[in-house]
Amino acid sequence: MTEATIDGPLAGDSRFFRACITSMAIVLVCGFVVQLAMGRSSFNAPLIVHFHAVVFMAWVAIMLAQVWLVSGGNLVMHRRLGRLAVVWALGILIFGTLVTIATVQTGRTPFFFQPQHFLIANPLTILGFLALLGAAIVLRKRTDWHARLQVGAFVMLMGPGFGRLIPMPSLVPYAFDTACLLALVFSFAGMIHDWRRHGRPHPAWLWGIVVLIGVILVARVIA
Repeated sequence: MTEATIDGPLAGDSRFFRACITSMAIVLVCGFVVQLAMGRSSFNAPLIVHFHAVVFMAWVAIMLAQVWLVSGGNLVMHRRLGRLAVVWALGILIFGTLVTIATVQTGRTPFFFQPQHFLIANPLTILGFLALLGAAIVLRKRTDWHARLQVGAFVMLMGPGFGRLIPMPSLVPYAFDTACLLALVFSFAGMIHDWRRHGRPHPAWLWGIVVLIGVILVARVIA
């Protein structure tokens, strides 16, 4: 397999990751915009929800900036922003966990989720995200791994976006699982891309898929 690197990427790889992460960001934004437009959500929410939203959407902006910096050849800014991304990821853990606890405590859990499952699955999903992101940071010099693990980490956060675009009430009791699994479309797209350009999928995609499915199964068992 010919492995693409950030320092000297194949043009097709660079374009794919840019298109992939941009598409993921669009799905997330569309999910929340549609929810707001249909009157299912509003800005009349507890302060912790707003903090969570700012931290989460800022992460999406960071990911977009990172992939566009790389595709434009600005590796210096990419690495500098990467340091901020590490710190910001901890914010996702903190505020993602706090908003989950607050939602359950105040009885605001969506009716198509079991509160005990929601309480377990959300933090585990974030931990899965951090595990893949940590692996991407450790393997940052092996940029074929780094880029694909970054996508895998982002996939872990895609459930809320897809969940606002699909008929969640019709998917009980597996609404949470379905929304998360739909995000694997981006991992499968990456595998197809690798197969076409390199002859076989990169193993990093499998890591991401295993972590996501593992989180879903463990959350079900614990809940």
